[in-house]
Amino acid sequence: MKQSDKEQYLIEYEVLKKKGKPFFPYAVAKDSAMALVVVLVIVVMSLVLGAEQGPKVDPTTTTYVPRPEWYFFFLFELLRVIKPPELVPLATIGIPTICMVLLLLLPFYDRNPERRPQRRPIATTAGILTIIAMAYLTFLGAAAGTPTEIDLEVAAEYEPGKQVAAQSGCLACHKIGENGNDGPGPELTEIGARLPREAIARSLRNPPQGMPNFSGLPAEKFDDLTLFLASLDGE
Repeated sequence: MKQSDKEQYLIEYEVLKKKGKPFFPYAVAKDSAMALVVVLVIVVMSLVLGAEQGPKVDPTTTTYVPRPEWYFFFLFELLRVIKPPELVPLATIGIPTICMVLLLLLPFYDRNPERRPQRRPIATTAGILTIIAMAYLTFLGAAAGTPTEIDLEVAAEYEPGKQVAAQSGCLACHKIGENGNDGPGPELTEIGARLPREAIARSLRNPPQGMPNFSGLPAEKFDDLTLFLASLDGE
């Protein structure tokens, strides 16, 4: 900003400041009225549209996979983007904390009096990119398939194995059809076309780093799981 523009701004600011009204009670009353409107809108929407409660809690289940609320989907998806286990604290604690601190300190390190976005390209660009990144990660997290169901039409002999795959947490790291997540593991929709059943069984007994070992499954369930995975050829 040019020195002349800055001086003109300060003059106009002082004039408007003298004509203005005190923060209390005028600004407080406006903020309170707006907060009341927001609360009333939420109450009306809850009464008219209802609030989804979800299924009743079953403390004996071993197949429930928790998912965050929609406003945490961006952080949920960030955990899949940052795959190395040693970087998980950075994704869960480091990045959100740094962003929050930068936001809280914004009035102290951004002293530019200019308020028009087109005259603040760096701040405007940073804000737009942040919004786009959070929106994109939120969309990916919301579009991820349920981690406890597999919506695939399979023959009756493969149904038990499909249930084992859905209930063993496979969809937390893999995608099968339209269900599951895109990583960190590979998609399994056509795993049977790439690997024979024996190779799939070896991978389940001696998995790569980061993948759980399935050798502890009962023999019948393990056989059902390998049979189902071997049947996935994408056809």
